[in-house]
Amino acid sequence: MSDSLENAIEENATGPKKASGDAGSVEQHSLKDLIEADKHLAAKKAAKAKGLGIKLAKISPGGTV
Repeated sequence: MSDSLENAIEENATGPKKASGDAGSVEQHSLKDLIEADKHLAAKKAAKAKGLGIKLAKISPGGTV
C-alpha cells in the first residue's frame, strides 16, 4: 500500500494541481497531505513490527583469554 502512496506522491509532484476541461475540473490532494499520510502509514507499519527495535549483542574484545 505504501508503494502506491509513494507513486501517488511522485505523480502528484510532477502533475498540475488543478486541471479543467469540457468534462469538468479535477483537483489533486496537496503534497503536504500525501506526505503526512505516508508518514502515518509508516508509523502504523513500524508499530505492528515485532520487537522493540533494539538488538542486543555480546561484545568481547579480541586478544583476551
